[in-house]
Amino acid sequence: MTFTFAVPAADPATAAAHFSARLSVETDVSDVHADLSARTPALVVVDTRGAAAWTQGHLPGAVHLPTAEIATRAAEVVPAGSAVVTYCWGPGCNGATRAALEFARLGYRVKEMLGGFEYWVREGLPVVTAGGLTRRPVDDLTAPRSSITCDC
Repeated sequence: MTFTFAVPAADPATAAAHFSARLSVETDVSDVHADLSARTPALVVVDTRGAAAWTQGHLPGAVHLPTAEIATRAAEVVPAGSAVVTYCWGPGCNGATRAALEFARLGYRVKEMLGGFEYWVREGLPVVTAGGLTRRPVDDLTAPRSSITCDC
C-alpha cells in the first residue's frame, strides 16, 4: 500500500488545470523581488498589515494599505490597471488572501505572495525599517546562502 497514492493522482489535464489556476493567483518572494528589482511597470506590491507591522519593516517599493482599508482607499493608492501583489506576515496568516479577495472584487488583477513578509526576510531580501534598508542572513532552510533564489 502506498500512502502518497492511496487516492490516485489526477489525470494530467486535471492536474495541469489545477496547477495553472494556482499560479494565476499566487506568486513567491523571489519572483516578486525579481520584478521589483526590474521595476516591472504597473506592478504594485501592497503590504496589508497594520501600522505597527509596517513600521517594523516592509518590502522596498511596497505601498501600505491595510486589508480593512482596501475597499475604501484602493483607488487612491493603487492606479487603475495595475497588477497587484498582496502580502501579510507569513504562511500562518491569511491576511494577504483576504486582501487579494478585496482587490479582485474591486476589479484588479491580483496575486498573493506566498510566504509573506516572513519568507521575504528569511530569504535574506532587503527590508525597509526606520533605520533604513537592512537584510537578515539567509535562512538556509528557505534558500541557498549564496543566492536569493532556489532556482526552481
